[in-house]
Amino acid sequence: MVTPEQLKIRQAYPLDLKVELSLLRIRQWYKQYNGQVYVSFSGGKDSTVLLDLVRREYPEVPAVFVNTGQEYSEIIRFVKTIDNVIWLKPKMTFWEVVEKYGWPVVSKKIAMGISRYRNTKSPLQKELRLHGGINPTSGKKQARTIPQKYHYLVNAPFKVSERCCDILKKEPLKRYSGESGRKAFIGMMAEESQIRKLEYLKTGCNAYDAGYPASKPLMFWSESDIWQYMKESNLPYSDIYNKGETRTGCKYCMFGACQEKEPNRFQRMRERTPHQFKNFEMHGGCKVLDELNINYNKPMLLFR
Repeated sequence: MVTPEQLKIRQAYPLDLKVELSLLRIRQWYKQYNGQVYVSFSGGKDSTVLLDLVRREYPEVPAVFVNTGQEYSEIIRFVKTIDNVIWLKPKMTFWEVVEKYGWPVVSKKIAMGISRYRNTKSPLQKELRLHGGINPTSGKKQARTIPQKYHYLVNAPFKVSERCCDILKKEPLKRYSGESGRKAFIGMMAEESQIRKLEYLKTGCNAYDAGYPASKPLMFWSESDIWQYMKESNLPYSDIYNKGETRTGCKYCMFGACQEKEPNRFQRMRERTPHQFKNFEMHGGCKVLDELNINYNKPMLLFR
């Protein structure tokens, strides 16, 4: 267990001290599993720093990259420059997931709430999803309610689901871990979300007893630490970040898009890679953006 005060103290450490603490957690994880470990590598800046830290201690550790078919081309090119990378593919495509389960909209928490609302036949459970209250099944307060501003999405003319990431990314990695016996290093930070903060407070960096054991040695880092480390280490990274993108997940994912300032990710896509935007439009993506009131038409200048 880690207290909120301990997290704040660690987040305030200078970078050199954070590096030493992260290396300590890496060594502990490596020794716990006799070197049967791997780095979950997305090609983004966080996992790039994590891979560098792990290979400072253990150069032979493999990186594992899941090519969902939804990666930015800049990410694919960058991953190809890294040695000892194992490439995986999911069993379903993004479009198959969308058709069967639904679109990833707003956030994982809200998409999950909408999906649960639509798929329960219980009027009480529907009421709890919208307005909260005590869940008689658990005897606890309903934790995942849908904010009122998104209540209209329970009747949206398309399916909604949070399952995309689980199917396209997590399932292939869990399958690899089960088949190989290797345990993962994952590049997550507590500052990214309340859920990740709570995970850190519960287990610390190394979650040995979790259902899916994983080490997250960067949990007390910040985004500014990541950029500082790359600058000081002269560490190469994907040039997607030099083109205005701040996130490097699946290119058609809508999580967080409602909060983006313009030009948003879909405006940039329409401007830079019109063939990708056309594919998105052909699959009904623009109808979803219209429902979410996300602009994708406004002319913009390319980032240079």
